[in-house]
Amino acid sequence: MNKPLHDVDFLRWTIAQAAALRHAVTMRINTPDPIDWASVAEEIEALGRSERAQLRSRIAVILEHLFKLALLPATDPRAGWLDSIDTQRREIRRLLKDSPSLKREVPSLVADELPDARRAVTRAAARHHAALSADPASLEFDAHQVLDDRYPPEP
Repeated sequence: MNKPLHDVDFLRWTIAQAAALRHAVTMRINTPDPIDWASVAEEIEALGRSERAQLRSRIAVILEHLFKLALLPATDPRAGWLDSIDTQRREIRRLLKDSPSLKREVPSLVADELPDARRAVTRAAARHHAALSADPASLEFDAHQVLDDRYPPEP
Protein backbone atom coordinates (compact mmCIF):
# COMPACT_ATOMS: atom_id res chain seq x y z
CA MET A 1 0.00 0.00 0.00
CA ASN A 2 1.43 3.38 -1.00
CA LYS A 3 1.34 6.00 1.72
CA PRO A 4 0.46 9.58 0.78
CA LEU A 5 3.46 11.87 0.35
CA HIS A 6 2.27 13.86 3.38
CA ASP A 7 2.94 10.78 5.53
CA VAL A 8 6.21 9.86 3.83
CA ASP A 9 8.02 13.21 3.56
CA PHE A 10 6.32 16.28 4.97
CA LEU A 11 8.83 18.73 3.48
CA ARG A 12 8.45 17.34 -0.05
CA TRP A 13 4.67 17.42 0.42
CA THR A 14 4.72 21.11 1.39
CA ILE A 15 6.81 21.95 -1.69
CA ALA A 16 4.52 19.95 -3.99
CA GLN A 17 1.35 21.42 -2.48
CA ALA A 18 2.63 25.00 -2.76
CA ALA A 19 3.54 24.42 -6.41
CA ALA A 20 0.13 22.87 -7.12
CA LEU A 21 -1.68 25.77 -5.49
CA ARG A 22 0.35 28.29 -7.44
CA HIS A 23 -0.47 26.42 -10.63
CA ALA A 24 -4.15 26.46 -9.66
CA VAL A 25 -3.95 30.24 -9.27
CA THR A 26 -2.71 30.60 -12.85
CA MET A 27 -5.55 28.41 -14.10
CA ARG A 28 -8.23 30.51 -12.34
CA ILE A 29 -7.48 33.91 -13.85
CA ASN A 30 -10.59 36.13 -13.83
CA THR A 31 -12.55 33.62 -11.74
CA PRO A 32 -13.89 34.95 -8.44
CA ASP A 33 -12.57 32.75 -5.68
CA PRO A 34 -13.15 33.09 -1.92
CA ILE A 35 -9.86 31.33 -1.14
CA ASP A 36 -6.62 33.28 -1.34
CA TRP A 37 -4.74 30.42 -3.02
CA ALA A 38 -1.47 32.31 -3.35
CA SER A 39 -1.38 33.00 0.39
CA VAL A 40 -2.37 29.42 1.17
CA ALA A 41 0.57 28.26 -0.99
CA GLU A 42 2.92 30.62 0.87
CA GLU A 43 1.72 29.34 4.24
CA ILE A 44 2.19 25.71 3.25
CA GLU A 45 5.66 26.53 1.98
CA ALA A 46 6.38 28.26 5.29
CA LEU A 47 5.55 25.01 7.09
CA GLY A 48 8.32 23.31 5.13
CA ARG A 49 10.74 26.14 5.89
CA SER A 50 9.94 25.85 9.59
CA GLU A 51 10.95 22.18 9.48
CA ARG A 52 14.33 23.25 8.07
CA ALA A 53 14.66 26.01 10.67
CA GLN A 54 13.95 23.51 13.43
CA LEU A 55 16.66 21.22 12.05
CA ARG A 56 19.12 24.14 11.91
CA SER A 57 18.35 25.11 15.51
CA ARG A 58 18.84 21.58 16.80
CA ILE A 59 22.14 21.24 14.90
CA ALA A 60 23.31 24.55 16.40
CA VAL A 61 22.67 23.30 19.94
CA ILE A 62 24.47 20.02 19.27
CA LEU A 63 27.49 21.76 17.77
CA GLU A 64 27.79 24.24 20.63
CA HIS A 65 27.69 21.46 23.19
CA LEU A 66 30.11 19.26 21.23
CA PHE A 67 32.58 22.16 21.19
CA LYS A 68 32.08 22.71 24.93
CA LEU A 69 32.61 19.02 25.67
CA ALA A 70 35.77 18.97 23.57
CA LEU A 71 37.31 22.26 24.66
CA LEU A 72 36.13 23.29 28.11
CA PRO A 73 37.55 21.73 31.27
CA ALA A 74 34.38 22.27 33.34
CA THR A 75 33.01 19.10 34.88
CA ASP A 76 29.70 20.14 36.46
CA PRO A 77 27.85 21.15 33.27
CA ARG A 78 29.08 18.16 31.23
CA ALA A 79 26.09 15.97 32.13
CA GLY A 80 23.72 18.72 31.00
CA TRP A 81 25.57 19.13 27.70
CA LEU A 82 25.41 15.37 27.14
CA ASP A 83 21.69 15.28 27.95
CA SER A 84 21.06 18.21 25.62
CA ILE A 85 22.94 16.54 22.77
CA ASP A 86 20.97 13.33 23.30
CA THR A 87 17.67 15.22 23.26
CA GLN A 88 18.54 17.18 20.12
CA ARG A 89 19.74 14.05 18.30
CA ARG A 90 16.53 12.23 19.21
CA GLU A 91 14.40 15.12 17.95
CA ILE A 92 16.43 15.31 14.73
CA ARG A 93 15.83 11.58 14.15
CA ARG A 94 12.09 12.21 14.53
CA LEU A 95 12.22 15.22 12.24
CA LEU A 96 14.14 13.29 9.56
CA LYS A 97 11.69 10.42 9.85
CA ASP A 98 8.82 12.80 9.06
CA SER A 99 10.77 14.70 6.38
CA PRO A 100 13.52 12.43 5.01
CA SER A 101 14.41 14.92 2.28
CA LEU A 102 15.81 17.17 5.02
CA LYS A 103 18.68 14.72 5.53
CA ARG A 104 20.45 16.12 2.47
CA GLU A 105 20.40 19.54 4.18
CA VAL A 106 22.33 18.38 7.26
CA PRO A 107 25.90 18.77 5.89
CA SER A 108 25.35 22.33 4.70
CA LEU A 109 23.53 23.31 7.91
CA VAL A 110 26.38 21.90 9.98
CA ALA A 111 28.90 23.86 7.91
CA ASP A 112 26.79 27.02 8.27
CA GLU A 113 26.51 26.65 12.05
CA LEU A 114 30.16 25.83 12.81
CA PRO A 115 31.35 29.48 13.02
CA ASP A 116 28.60 30.41 15.48
CA ALA A 117 29.31 27.36 17.62
CA ARG A 118 32.99 28.28 17.71
CA ARG A 119 32.12 31.82 18.77
CA ALA A 120 29.74 30.51 21.43
CA VAL A 121 32.34 28.28 23.07
CA THR A 122 34.90 31.10 22.98
CA ARG A 123 32.42 33.47 24.65
CA ALA A 124 31.47 30.84 27.24
CA ALA A 125 35.12 30.30 28.12
CA ALA A 126 35.68 34.04 28.50
CA ARG A 127 32.57 34.47 30.67
CA HIS A 128 33.70 31.74 33.01
CA HIS A 129 37.39 32.67 32.88
CA ALA A 130 38.19 29.20 31.59
CA ALA A 131 41.02 28.32 29.27
CA LEU A 132 40.08 26.37 26.15
CA SER A 133 42.11 23.20 25.63
CA ALA A 134 42.62 24.09 21.95
CA ASP A 135 41.72 26.75 19.40
CA PRO A 136 38.09 26.17 18.32
CA ALA A 137 39.14 26.82 14.70
CA SER A 138 41.30 23.69 14.89
CA LEU A 139 38.27 21.50 15.62
CA GLU A 140 35.79 20.33 13.00
CA PHE A 141 32.54 18.46 13.34
CA ASP A 142 30.71 17.00 10.36
CA ALA A 143 27.15 15.83 9.78
CA HIS A 144 27.98 12.27 10.85
CA GLN A 145 29.46 13.44 14.16
CA VAL A 146 26.45 15.65 14.80
CA LEU A 147 23.97 12.83 14.23
CA ASP A 148 25.75 9.78 15.62
CA ASP A 149 25.66 8.69 19.26
CA ARG A 150 29.28 9.42 20.18
CA TYR A 151 30.79 12.37 21.98
CA PRO A 152 34.21 14.02 21.75
CA PRO A 153 36.80 12.90 24.29
CA GLU A 154 37.25 15.07 27.35
CA PRO A 155 39.92 17.75 27.08
